[in-house]
Amino acid sequence: MGLDPTFRAELIQRTRHWKSVPRQTGCLWVHASSVGEVRVAELLIQALQQRYPDRTVVLSTFTATGYTLAKEVLACPVFRLPLDLPVLIRPLLKRLDPAILILIEAEYWPNLLHACSQRKIPVLLANGRLSAKSFARYQKLKFWFQWITEPVSIFSMRGQAEADRLLNLDIDPARVQITGNIKFDSLSTDEIPPPKLTQLGEITVVFGSTRPGEEAAIAKAISQFNQNPLDYKFIIAPRHVPRCREVESILRDAGLSVTLHSDRKGPLERWTTTVLLVDALGVLNDYYRQGHVAFVGGGFDPRHGGHNILEPAILGLPVIYGKDMGNFEEEAQLLSDSGGGIQIEHPEDLTPVLEKLLSDPEEILRRGVLAAEAVQRQKGAVNRNLELVQSLIEKGNAT
Repeated sequence: MGLDPTFRAELIQRTRHWKSVPRQTGCLWVHASSVGEVRVAELLIQALQQRYPDRTVVLSTFTATGYTLAKEVLACPVFRLPLDLPVLIRPLLKRLDPAILILIEAEYWPNLLHACSQRKIPVLLANGRLSAKSFARYQKLKFWFQWITEPVSIFSMRGQAEADRLLNLDIDPARVQITGNIKFDSLSTDEIPPPKLTQLGEITVVFGSTRPGEEAAIAKAISQFNQNPLDYKFIIAPRHVPRCREVESILRDAGLSVTLHSDRKGPLERWTTTVLLVDALGVLNDYYRQGHVAFVGGGFDPRHGGHNILEPAILGLPVIYGKDMGNFEEEAQLLSDSGGGIQIEHPEDLTPVLEKLLSDPEEILRRGVLAAEAVQRQKGAVNRNLELVQSLIEKGNAT
């Protein structure tokens, strides 16, 4: 019986694709596993290319989707990381001859790391992430974690909580730095609209990246305001576009009138239905820019771990989100502490929170300003990581 064609193509790409990269000398090698990490890597790579115009930056990805995105958005050699086998890793390192390996967020490949150590190639973990769930798992395998990460020169962590978890795994404090989250640098100041002081009844609420189990509570909350003569507008963008028909049924069953984004005619202020349902990709941020309050889904199930609450926050919207924000733990804490974020226990808590906010436009403005200011203060992680790259390269050249 032959191999499945898809599996066979994947295996070939994972074993041979790296040979498509031209031979390098002293390149800067960045590895980003999948789409989310590639987005982070994009910011860092652009900065590296400006800082080191005489060095080639190359990017490897683990997933095919990450590779596809990287080819679309980056002007540098991109390849699929081969299987973590010495017979593949050794010739790869010889071909690239990197001055440094930069891992994005949480990528530990034992043979790759120890081969770098043998060749005295410094390794930086940039935008380091260590969730509570991963920490609990590594605690049971502490000596293994210490061994596998021994070649990492510096752990550049996103925040204090994740740095503390590393220290609790007995990682040398001299190897742990807190540099902030590179995602905070993803929006330029020029893109941020001025604060929006709205009038009572002229408020737009955007429900972004919603998940199953959340839309019923959203429909119930909207229904409370649908009986109010004031002109509220509600926008819902499910995390996965194919669910739009399902979400539309939930909304209509609650007695709400719905317009699809694809059917919308004219500017937002002209449509008269209660709910606009976003059935397209890449437009959520445009709606955040037109909104006054945001709810971001995915925060009521640890399997999802929340979604990006920075995008509406930096645009000056107070942000409501759930309690299970494992993938955005630092961001959720930051916004909650600043007053720009409101964390709730259950989807059903949406109704009272929205009732309080929507009755007080000045409170919406106040919290929105606090959210934007909190994010702005965190910017600069890219530059802090660049300084670590510089120090490791200089150290490597001195040895």
